[in-house]
Amino acid sequence: MNVENAVYPTQERVAALMGNPSGDAIVMLNLLKFRDKAVYPDGRETTLTGREAYQIYGDAMQKFVERNGGKFMFAANIEQLVIGEVEEMWDICALVEYPSAAAFAKIATSPEVAEIGVHRAAGLAGQLLIRVAQRAF
Repeated sequence: MNVENAVYPTQERVAALMGNPSGDAIVMLNLLKFRDKAVYPDGRETTLTGREAYQIYGDAMQKFVERNGGKFMFAANIEQLVIGEVEEMWDICALVEYPSAAAFAKIATSPEVAEIGVHRAAGLAGQLLIRVAQRAF
């Protein structure tokens, strides 16, 4: 299995979410890997770590998501790999619920999120964002 972290989704994947006709709530699993030192796209000098820069984004994003009907369900540091192998572990995992796939796409592409996203880009080395569905075994 090849794993490739990215910072932003492709246009095709966003379009697929926006076109999803279901009004059901969705949950996104976030696997985040931070830079050691934040690197801002505009070249500004900073003493922030990647985690600190992302936290600025994360705090603002949580408020925005919750104002738009979503909720942060769970977040934790990733401590140990128990099964499998990856070249490099992620730092944090989080589960965030959105009212629908279309609501997620609207939130993710909003001008407000683009504005605070500078801190996200500065802090992240990469991310996996996985849509998950709760199912009974």
